Formats: sequence, structure tokens, C-alpha cells
Amino acid sequence: MNNNRHLLQEERSIIEQRLMEIESFKSIGRELGKDPTTIAKEVRSHIQFRKTGCYGKPFNNCLNRKDCTAQHLCGNQKCNRYCNFCNSHPCSSLCPEYHQETCLRLSKSPYVCNGCEDRRSCTLEKRIYSAVHAQREYEAVRSESRQGVQLTEEDALRLDSLLSPLLMKGQSLHHICANHADEIMLNERSLYNYVDNGIFTARNIDMPRIVRMGRRKKKKDSFKVDKKCRIGRTYQDFLQFMTEHPGLPIVEMDSVEGRKGGKVLLTLHFIIPQLMLAFIRDANTSQSVIDIFNRLYLELYPDTFCGLFQVLLGDNGSEFSNPSAIERDLQNNQRTRVFYCDPQAPFQKGAAENNHALIRRIIPKGTSLDRFTQEDITLMMNHVNSYGRANLGDKTPYEVFASLYGEDILRRMGIELIPPDKVTLRPSLLKI
Repeated sequence: MNNNRHLLQEERSIIEQRLMEIESFKSIGRELGKDPTTIAKEVRSHIQFRKTGCYGKPFNNCLNRKDCTAQHLCGNQKCNRYCNFCNSHPCSSLCPEYHQETCLRLSKSPYVCNGCEDRRSCTLEKRIYSAVHAQREYEAVRSESRQGVQLTEEDALRLDSLLSPLLMKGQSLHHICANHADEIMLNERSLYNYVDNGIFTARNIDMPRIVRMGRRKKKKDSFKVDKKCRIGRTYQDFLQFMTEHPGLPIVEMDSVEGRKGGKVLLTLHFIIPQLMLAFIRDANTSQSVIDIFNRLYLELYPDTFCGLFQVLLGDNGSEFSNPSAIERDLQNNQRTRVFYCDPQAPFQKGAAENNHALIRRIIPKGTSLDRFTQEDITLMMNHVNSYGRANLGDKTPYEVFASLYGEDILRRMGIELIPPDKVTLRPSLLKI
């Protein structure tokens, strides 16, 4: 057996695959040349806890969830859904009859849901072993274990008594190390770090060159998008797909920024009716976009969502860099198709860009979005969608969308029609 050797990412991938195949720890250990207890510890140490629910149902771990018919626990008398189907107000925090249920299978080997045949229909909390997640946790622990001060108190005092007097005389660490290498027994870089962290009596100010040069500014890390996500999803692929599937509704997605680093909008523009949805996000991240599509998928129900959002066309921003999570639901069912415009070609989704001009009438460019709530953004979009368009025969996007898909869907998305004379496209609408 390969004892005393850390698991590699390839080995963790094998563990994940074999768990999906319902193999025992003994069988996995035999394949990897490891003790079964090593495999068991690896799995239990890197379990991910996910409150994901299942197809068409939100997370619910109440013991009585299957037969429960409770309604209006949150006080919303207009809601016609049972509370155990609600994702916005979990009944676990409102219902006095709530009793938590935990799957008994998780108390014994393999301790995870990877290979469970009931996983697709289970609304309980999932426990998952992921090779990628386990490798990241392992690398984080390994990195942390190598940081910090690798000195005993006695060694620190000994080095301080040697180094500090010489540094205060104006000598450099390089000069000191060159003349006392056998006494110090550490590399020069480590000593600079120890001085910088205040381990010794001498400080950076006692080394004139350090003070004169100053600390280098750390270059801001930029998120690099893996271009592999665009394979099969380029604009040429989009044109080919639409040629093969003519008539499918297209939704253009984009982001509208306020100040850099602040809140940002996700806009979804239906090309034919020219109706636009907008959702405010705390940061311009990929996960925030995925969360919005997951929420729409639950609120609209799968059939309606798949009918509305058959094709999505976005730009090359990092917020759209995980197309698989947008295209598929939590049970890995296909729910839409994502394509990308060519770089530096915003005209390829010009309908959304043109509609942004109406948003900028209300929220001028450069205005921070931090003080706005989703209710403010919904109000703004109600006015934008109630504004008549000449190319729609002076109809509003609301009216055209309602004629195509029905008003019930608009109500479920929180969209209302504003009377023509009350439509306001000025900053005063949001009291800017």
C-alpha cells in the first residue's frame, strides 16, 4: 500500500466516481492501494452539505412535509401554494408543527448521497463528496500549515539578541547573514518576513532601504475566464442553432453597472415583445446570475421557464462564465441554451443595449446602485415596460408579452402595467 502519501486529485476523482457506482470503501481502497479507513476519513472530512431540494420542489426537511397542507404561514393571504413548496419563506422557520428529519442512511457508510437512487426526488439536506471541493480544502489546509512563524520562543530570542543590535547600527540583513550564516541558519527572505511581522526588537524603520523603497502595491487580482466555456456556444454556433431551430424565443442577458465594485443589475430582454426584466445583485459574480435563474426556474415552474427562456444570448463578461449551471437545473436537466456574442461586438445583442437607454433615463450612468432594493428596480422596469413603442404599433411591451404568453406569467414575475399618463422615465421616479 502507498502509505504516508497524500491523496492526489486523480485519486479523489476516482473516489467520487466509485461512490456514484455504490462501491464500498474496501473496494475503493483496494483499487487505490489505500487502507479503507483512509478512504472513509477522506470522505467524512470533505462532505459538502447542500440544501437543494429536488426537481420542482425547494429544500424541505420537515418530517410531516409529504402530507402537510398548511398555507399562509407567512401571512400572505393571496398565495395559493402550500407552504411546504415555498422557497421564499421556508416553513421550517414559521410552522409550530415543524420537526426535522435526517436521512438514516447517512449515519453509516458511505455517509454521503452520491450514489443514492432517491437523490433526484429527495428534498432533505444532501451530503455530497466532490473531488474538486475536497482538493481545494486539502490545498487550503496545506497552505495554512506552511504559513506563520516557524520558530520556537528560544530561537526567536536568540536571533533577536544577534540581529536587532546590528540592524540598529545600520547594517543590512544581507550583510549580517553573510557574516553570521552558521549562527543564523535561516535564509534571508525568512528574516525579512520576521522583521516585517514584528518578531524582533528591530523594525522595518531600522532598515533605511526598506523605508525608502516602501511596500510594493499589490496588483489587483483579475478574474480570468476559462475560454473553454465558449466552445460550442460562440455567436456562429448561435446563428447555426437558430437556423436549425427557427422561431425559438431569444432572451438577451446583460449587466448594468453603477459604481465599480458596488451593486449591479442583471437584465433579461425578450426580443420579440421587447419586455425587459432586471434584478439587482450585490456583486457582479457568476454565482449571483446562477441564483437568479434558479429562483426564476422555481417561481415560474419548469414548463413555463423552459418555454420562455429557450435561448439565452450574452456577452463575454465573467458573470456569464459558468454556462452549464445556467443551462441545467440542480438535477442536471436541460432547461435552456446559452450562447455568447463575439468580443467587442455589443451590436449582436443590440435590442438589450437599446433598452438600457431607457434605464439610463431613470438611473443616469455613474449613479451608485447600492441604495436601491429589488422593489425599486421592479418599479422602474414596470414603467419601462409600460412605455409604448412605435415599432410595436404603439403597444407596450407589457401588452405584447401578455398577448403572447398571458398575464398570469407577468403577475408571477411581479410585473404590473402602469397607466400611460403615469409612466415616468426620470430620476424623480426613484427620488434620485
